[in-house]
Amino acid sequence: MLKRVFEPMKIGNMEVKNRFVVPPMVVNFVNEDGTANERFIAYIEEKAKGGWGLIIPENYTMDPNASGFVKLPGLWNDEQIESHKELTDRVHKHGAKIVVQINHAGRQTASMITGVQPVAPSPIADPTIGETPKELAIQEIKEIVDKFGDAALRAKKAGFDGVEIHGSHGYLINQFMSPFSNKRTDEYGGNIQNRARFALEVIENIKKKAGEDFPIIYRMSVNELVEGGLITEDSKVIAMMLEEAGVNAIHATNGVYASAQYIIPPAAVKHAWSSDITAEIKKVVSIPVITVGRVNDPLIAESILASEKADLVSMGRASLADPHLPNKAKEGRFEDIIHCIGCLQGCAGRNVQQLPVKCLVNPMTGNESEIKIEEAKAKKKVLIAGGGVAGMEAAIVASKRGHEVHLYEKNSKLGGQWILAAVPPSKEELNTLTVWQKNQLKKLDVNIYLNTSLTEETIENMKPDVVIVATGAKPFVPNIPGKDLDHVVIANDVLAGLKDTGTNVVVIGGGLVGAETAAHLANHGKKVTIIEMLPEIVKDGEPAVKHFLFKDLEQNKVQILTNTSVKEILNNTVVIADQEENKSKLENVDTVVMAIGSRPVNTLAKKIQGKVEKVITIGDAVKVRKALEAVEEGFRAGLQI
Repeated sequence: MLKRVFEPMKIGNMEVKNRFVVPPMVVNFVNEDGTANERFIAYIEEKAKGGWGLIIPENYTMDPNASGFVKLPGLWNDEQIESHKELTDRVHKHGAKIVVQINHAGRQTASMITGVQPVAPSPIADPTIGETPKELAIQEIKEIVDKFGDAALRAKKAGFDGVEIHGSHGYLINQFMSPFSNKRTDEYGGNIQNRARFALEVIENIKKKAGEDFPIIYRMSVNELVEGGLITEDSKVIAMMLEEAGVNAIHATNGVYASAQYIIPPAAVKHAWSSDITAEIKKVVSIPVITVGRVNDPLIAESILASEKADLVSMGRASLADPHLPNKAKEGRFEDIIHCIGCLQGCAGRNVQQLPVKCLVNPMTGNESEIKIEEAKAKKKVLIAGGGVAGMEAAIVASKRGHEVHLYEKNSKLGGQWILAAVPPSKEELNTLTVWQKNQLKKLDVNIYLNTSLTEETIENMKPDVVIVATGAKPFVPNIPGKDLDHVVIANDVLAGLKDTGTNVVVIGGGLVGAETAAHLANHGKKVTIIEMLPEIVKDGEPAVKHFLFKDLEQNKVQILTNTSVKEILNNTVVIADQEENKSKLENVDTVVMAIGSRPVNTLAKKIQGKVEKVITIGDAVKVRKALEAVEEGFRAGLQI
């Protein structure tokens, strides 16, 4: 079925072996002086080993004052060339091409990162940053143009196969291009030709210094998705100008920081959502066009190419989830592909905190230089209590290392609360992790016992060397008067289909579980009210995930009462109070759903301490947190046996 994705493609004089592209993603792995270290190199090299045709690591800075992150690779001086030459040499060993993306953050950075005031075409603060930038003078613009060309020459010396100009996502080149950020009236502003002048001068300078034959890709935000920003018709004109200027390919993306939920879209955004926009660019140019945007499956990539919407397909987070996706697809091992689930917990969620990127579904991401799953010297008998994502991950890793593994799950299905997390709207992709884990357990011949709790008696009979406790958590029900009435149910039971609700539903608790349960019910025709004691709901959720969840709640007319507590539950009424303890009533309530939170379940570990050589507790059984921590702890538990 897969044919087009494995056809070669020429970008200028650079031949790429297939159509799979790793787009630039900031991972915060490099040294603060902009040099590449082993962690960064090994992370990129793993993708080359995995079969990706073209790799664009992440945006390289051409000036330390132009960086949007504390740890970005750089090519602003010759001393940085050597470490990045090591990177390109190792990527080339595996047959991949590697292109450097060069960037200037412009107003989308802050003085707390760079130590200096940001600069921009106009003195207008980015809505998400809030710091007013300095307006660039003509001479300063010329100096920046020169620095782009100098960085491109260093990239060539470092062995990169080409350069990508970062003209998207609201950074400096995009800022000049867009009326959203460029309010100038000199030769760099006003009309579309003037706004494009800066980008065209950068292209010219790169060609002059790195050579006419050094391939140039231009990444553009086709539609900025903000009021007053670039739209598709503007960008079609720009694309034609770029082709005429000698650009060899266009990398079509969308969004700026003010519309960041579309730059790194969560699961609520549909697969390949921007490919139709990319197709509009492809109509007006003859050079290759790359698309990007929630493509996490090689079959989707194939369909985009078959539809002639693009020539190559970028799959960024898909490469975080599984750096070996292309090779697995080529070999027909689709069941072995780990799919990105669009959760944003390890990538965007950590990125914005300037922390090294992780991946919920693949704990190896970022650890390629330090971790190897190798056969254990001493084979041990391992018993695992709990078949949720943490327990299954521990079982997979331990079994890969040659241990005898027995996994006990008290329910009839593996997956634990992760199965319930996949029920609300747009969350169904979480099931791909459960399916992958179950397939791996089957391939590894892990002994699985369903409808069976791991007991002290079993442990005494089995005499294991190691017991891993992954018993998770259970819902917490506060002592509210009326909590035991028949129409009061637990959110987990609603999501599991064990309890029905009436038409008018009150959800107590506005955390992620409460809000998503409310969305689930509202999408199925229920009239829902959320009650939350805090000033906001989903306080610790990922911003992009919250954006679409809140949109869903609003569209389905879910009433949200914050700074509100529940005082009593009656047969058809819920008594509530505001912060001043002013009471009121919600009438005609059919069902009350408890979604207050969960508490760890961990009685087994204490009972068996001293009876087993090694006891390891992981996941929510330690402390209720996100799945990112649970899967990682399961992974590391399997390694430490």
